[in-house]
Amino acid sequence: MEVKTQTQNQTVIHPTAIVHPKAQLDYGVEVGPYSIIEADVKIGSGTRVGARVTIEGHTTIGNNNQIFTGAIVGSMTQDKKFKGGKSYLKIGDENSIREYCTLNPGTLDGTETVIGNRNLLMAYAHIAHDCIVGNDTVIANNGTLAGHCIIEDRAILGGLSGVHQFVRIGKLAIVGGHSKVTSNVPPFMMVDGHPARAFGLNTVGLERNNISQEDRVNLKRAYKIIFRERLSLKSAIKHIDETLPKSSSIITLIEFLQKSDKGICK
Repeated sequence: MEVKTQTQNQTVIHPTAIVHPKAQLDYGVEVGPYSIIEADVKIGSGTRVGARVTIEGHTTIGNNNQIFTGAIVGSMTQDKKFKGGKSYLKIGDENSIREYCTLNPGTLDGTETVIGNRNLLMAYAHIAHDCIVGNDTVIANNGTLAGHCIIEDRAILGGLSGVHQFVRIGKLAIVGGHSKVTSNVPPFMMVDGHPARAFGLNTVGLERNNISQEDRVNLKRAYKIIFRERLSLKSAIKHIDETLPKSSSIITLIEFLQKSDKGICK
C-alpha cells in the first residue's frame, strides 16, 4: 500500500481492515474496522472510511469525504452490457456517503461515473453506472438513480424516489419523496408524484440560495408559460426567450429545456 504521511496527521488503518498493498491512501485517511480497499483505489487526504465499507474497482476519492458503515463504493456496474475492461468511479471532495449506499462505475471500457463535491447521499442511496452528480446535491434515503442520469448542482431528490435512466434533474430542482421520475426535471422546479409532475417553483430553495426577488418573479412567469399555457415545449421556449429578461437563471432554464430531448415532467 502506498501511504503518504505527515507527522501531525498520519493515516490510520484499523487492524481488522484489509487494504491492498497497491492501494493509494493519502495522509490523514482513516479506515475503520473490517473495511476492504482494493488495489486500484485512490483516496485523498482527510477522508474517513467507516466500518465494513468496501471500496473496489478503479475508484478515485478526493479529500475530506466521510464514508459511513456498510457503503459499497465502486463495485462492478449492474448493466448487462458490461463486457469487462476498465471503467471508473470518480468522487470529489467533502461528500458525505451514508450507511449502505451503493455507487457503481461506468459500463463501457473507459467510461465513468462522476460525483462532485459536498454532496449528501443518505442511507441506502444508489448511484448507478455512468451517472453524473454535481455539487451540493442531496439524495435522500433510498433515492435511486438508474444509469446515465445527471443531477445538477444543488438539486434534491426525496427519499424512496426512483429516477429513470437518461433522466436529467436540473439545478436547484426538488423531487418529492416516493416519486417516479421518467422525464427531465427543469431547473428551479418542484415535482412530485407517480409519475412525477410539476407543482411549482422550488421557492424555499431559491430563497436559501440567494436568487434575487426579480429572478424569482421571472421564473414564476416562466413556470406559468411552460406548465399553464398549454403550449408545446418548443413554443414555450420561444415565448420565454422573447418576453422575459435574460438573467442567468432564465438562460439556465432555456438552455436546459432546449436540450430536453426526453421531455419534461408536466
